[in-house]
Amino acid sequence: MASNRAPGLMQVPGLAHAPTSAVQEAPTVPAHMLPNRTPAQLLTIARQGLDEAAHTRPDGLRYAAAHLAALRAAAAILAARARPAAPTRRSRVTSVWSLLVLVAPEFGDWASYFALGAAKRAAAEAGIPRVVSAREADDLLRAAEQFVTVVESALGLSYQPPLAAA
Repeated sequence: MASNRAPGLMQVPGLAHAPTSAVQEAPTVPAHMLPNRTPAQLLTIARQGLDEAAHTRPDGLRYAAAHLAALRAAAAILAARARPAAPTRRSRVTSVWSLLVLVAPEFGDWASYFALGAAKRAAAEAGIPRVVSAREADDLLRAAEQFVTVVESALGLSYQPPLAAA
């Protein structure tokens, strides 16, 4: 029997389905801003990004990889909880972090924290030297790891690390 869950993620019993009323009242997001992947796939990619960040030595690249992992976790929430909005003539550009607050207000503090790091991530990705310190990169990596875990829990998914080959 095939599963639509990404490898490494398991459904937590009792959290498999959202209540019907929550589905009917799901906030709308412009369709082009919704992810094309499942929440489980996005969280698997986020975990891979965290692993990449943990093994990256340049501070700016470590910071950027951790921030991208957090973005993917936020996208998992959008994929799980938002529904596409009817097309409109005007669609202003907005960040994943502002959409996260709209769709899941309980993640507002996380959204604010990671939104503040977006400019530094962009500068680090552009190769600007010394845009972040080792401490900032390590702090963001720890925060991203915690955020991904909180998102997994909120979505009823638990992470199972792959077994090491013997």
